[in-house]
Amino acid sequence: VIEQLDVTDFDRVDELAKKYADTPIDVLLNNAGIGGGSENQYFLNMQWEVWEQVLLVNTIAPMKIAEAFYPHVIASREKKIIAVSSSQGSIEKTRQPRLYFYRSSKAALNMAMKNLSLALKRKGVSVALVNPGPTDTDFMAGLPKKMLRPVPDAVADMMRNIDQLTVETTGSFYQYDGTILPW
Repeated sequence: VIEQLDVTDFDRVDELAKKYADTPIDVLLNNAGIGGGSENQYFLNMQWEVWEQVLLVNTIAPMKIAEAFYPHVIASREKKIIAVSSSQGSIEKTRQPRLYFYRSSKAALNMAMKNLSLALKRKGVSVALVNPGPTDTDFMAGLPKKMLRPVPDAVADMMRNIDQLTVETTGSFYQYDGTILPW
């Protein structure tokens, strides 16, 4: 089943959750994300309204979706909530000043999901973050192809990492190769 959803339309999120009220969801995957355009995120020339939109899409909406679909997840067999993050959200790995909006939104997403993992662990729900790496999608347009991972490889790696997730490893931030990313 494919449903079109603007993740920032919280009324529509609630409607969709209600529409599928009797449908368990084994893996709830939050994958929507925007970068905000590098031209909008230079210090002393920040486009503040763009930053708000990036935070809304990348950080706040996944929490809203997790909350709206929590009854579906708790009713399932697998009980997993996943958010697609980025190594750009790793504070420890930051070496150059760039992408203020995107990086901060992913770091905030990581903290929100870590908090959620602690809150839901006793309910048997596993929460994790996955980093697909630089993948050949429209989001990475403009980068040399040799730097980008093929979509099927990125998807297979994320699926493997999601399959390996347990309540004991809840709150982890998985690099595409299965290692845990510091953040």
